[in-house]
Amino acid sequence: MGFRDEAAGYFRKAVKLNPDFSDAKENFYRVANWLVERWHFIMLNDTRRNTIYNAAIQKAVCLGSKNVLDIGAGTGILSMFAKKAGAHLVYACELSKTMYELACDVVAANEMEAGIKLLHMKSLDIEIPKHIPERVSLVVTETVDAGLFGEGIVESLIHAWEHLLLQPKTKGENGNCEKYGKVIPASAVIFGMAVECAEIRRHHRVGIKDIAGICLPTSVKFQSPAYSSVDAEETIEPYTTEKMSRVPGGYLALTECFEIMTVDFNNLQELKSLATKKPDKIGIPVIKEGILDAIVVWFVLQLDDEHSLSTSPSEETCWEQAVYPVHDLADYWIKPGDQVMMEVSCQDCYLRIQSISVFNSEHEMDVGKSFTKNKDLLPLGNEAELCSALANLQTSKPDAVEQTCVLESTEIALLNNIPYHEGFKMAMKKVLSSLGQAMDTQCQSNEMSCESGQNNSEQRVPEPLYVLDVSEGFSILPIIAGTLGQVKPYSSVEKDQHRMTLDLISEANHFPKETLEFWLRHVEDESAVLQRPKSDKLWSIIILDVIEPSGLLQQEIMEKAAISRCLLQSGGKILPQYTLMFGLLVESQTLVEESAVQGAERTLGFNIAPFINQFQVPIRVFLDLSSLPCIPLSKPVELLRLDLMTPYLNTSNREVKVCICKSGQVTAIPFWYHMYLDDEIRLDTSSEASHWKQAAVVLDNPIQVEMGDELVLNVQHHKSNVSITVKQ
Repeated sequence: MGFRDEAAGYFRKAVKLNPDFSDAKENFYRVANWLVERWHFIMLNDTRRNTIYNAAIQKAVCLGSKNVLDIGAGTGILSMFAKKAGAHLVYACELSKTMYELACDVVAANEMEAGIKLLHMKSLDIEIPKHIPERVSLVVTETVDAGLFGEGIVESLIHAWEHLLLQPKTKGENGNCEKYGKVIPASAVIFGMAVECAEIRRHHRVGIKDIAGICLPTSVKFQSPAYSSVDAEETIEPYTTEKMSRVPGGYLALTECFEIMTVDFNNLQELKSLATKKPDKIGIPVIKEGILDAIVVWFVLQLDDEHSLSTSPSEETCWEQAVYPVHDLADYWIKPGDQVMMEVSCQDCYLRIQSISVFNSEHEMDVGKSFTKNKDLLPLGNEAELCSALANLQTSKPDAVEQTCVLESTEIALLNNIPYHEGFKMAMKKVLSSLGQAMDTQCQSNEMSCESGQNNSEQRVPEPLYVLDVSEGFSILPIIAGTLGQVKPYSSVEKDQHRMTLDLISEANHFPKETLEFWLRHVEDESAVLQRPKSDKLWSIIILDVIEPSGLLQQEIMEKAAISRCLLQSGGKILPQYTLMFGLLVESQTLVEESAVQGAERTLGFNIAPFINQFQVPIRVFLDLSSLPCIPLSKPVELLRLDLMTPYLNTSNREVKVCICKSGQVTAIPFWYHMYLDDEIRLDTSSEASHWKQAAVVLDNPIQVEMGDELVLNVQHHKSNVSITVKQ
């Protein structure tokens, strides 16, 4: 509802009043993840980044830039660098209420409140003399994201040069720096590289045409939100981000690294022209054979002529890289001799890489172009190519329904998860088969008890079995259920776009239109979401989402399971029927540094850690255990059983003994789940095909252990919240 700051404040108060109030704790942790994003901790722990920024600011102030404005101050560390270097006046603006209050506390704790004026506002709203008395000689900022421009640095610097900064020094001009304006960082160079990466591919392209017997029609085109359409109406971030050095399965560079563009932050005209400039066309030679999955982008931030920071995948920094997944190619296989073509622009203040295609020199054709999409822009090629394009145009039906379906990257990974769909198909088949046999037996016994002369043909119309899928997001499980006999499946997808897509898939698989019902069309009240519509019939199968893509239990899953059990027919099942939670003890400096600021040494002596660490959360989510830098100190152990069908088997509190198999420091307990659709069919949320990520409890204080030791974990389960602590 837009009141995250206020919500966090109340949850924090509730936790202070009652530290054992697990609901308030869980809610505070979720809100804290939004308010103080985890990259703040990683960034503040990056000593090299802090040192280089400090050196550049110190140099500028020593050369005469004494009045400073810090745009997007965060915790205020850059402002404190400037003040310590000898700046007379430092102004720091921060839009987030939480971060502004945090910066106030940090500045006061470092006894600099007299020299640093904090403003709770956007830099675009700062006026002279209303907020600051006069123009400043130095702007410092780190409002850059993985794609450089995504945090609005261009817009804020255009405004700063026009309204808040002194005029820049012209080339060859000498004189006191105090009379001129300048920006740190001074400039940036953006680089890119085409890569093959199976992990990116499975999250951004549906790579299979048949899912557990369901054919995906060519009329349906799936796209991830990171797909950057030239004619997209709404402004969406046209990339996703990855720490490429830690991407599961690694990646293969298919081109050399190439320069995409440079930007001078000290040149107002250049900044203004960025947004209006026509896209640049770039062609990059391919050096290795492989599948073209993405263009990976990073940059070198030139703070001044002496100090720079690189966000390259080969550098160990706090930054991730921007990833532009490749879509819409006729053929993704490329080889030396080919050229990867793209258009690069900075529209809507985002770095956009569009129209990615492949020029194949052998055939002198562009295999990336879609002829039906670019009817007026047919590439000039050989005669066969033009004939093929013409045939394509002539044979396309004017009334053919084409549906573009935008799915989250986790939903695309779910569609690509073959074991998931095959497992559900087998489990549903077993349940429906046993219920069908039970119904046949009942019918036969009814017939035998009837008088021999009575005609029962009217009563023998087979009653369908009802399946309800209330899993989150886009799911084709109801369509799979529809292939399993006399079944009436219900889907709970909410978006019209997703419903239309499911209708098209049903049609392509020759189902009668009425086979698949959309549950929310029958339900006005959300609280009634599990009830059967206008019928006394009960559900044969209810499919629940137990695990969030982040690696945590779904909120209120146990409450949903309790309602579901009341609505099942005799012999009906909730899928999955039960879930086992597994964990192991690890030593991981990475998890420690991503969870809390590690003392004042990392922040060059400034006292920041105690304030920002109030927002640390004990659980890190969206982890990939397969590529997480860590040393396992124990074997996996079962931590918890959550039974959705037989709740009396669940315990709210249990102790688990864990044997140490390697000496070291226990810093975290990563965990994952085995979901049992029945006693034989199991889905593992840590498997290679999994669309789920994993999570980890990070300990406040590391525990030194020796091989052969035994640690006792206390696992508490309350509603849908699980906490794991080490019993000392």
